[in-house]
Amino acid sequence: MSRLERLGKYIQKNRSGMFTDLVFAIVWVTLVNVIFAVVDGPQWAYYMFMLAGIVAYFGLVWSLEMAKEAE
Repeated sequence: MSRLERLGKYIQKNRSGMFTDLVFAIVWVTLVNVIFAVVDGPQWAYYMFMLAGIVAYFGLVWSLEMAKEAE
């Protein structure tokens, strides 16, 4: 099996998760940029909000897993 075939199978298997990751990242970065364009806050706070996206992402993933288990 070639590398491209393995990559294709991996993408097929994880398509929805990869799409969720991408959408979350785009929404989070856009939201933080809009907030800081309006507020014009300090640079350190901007970076802290970006890092908070990591915690928010894992919170989202955890809550989605809990919802799937509850079904």
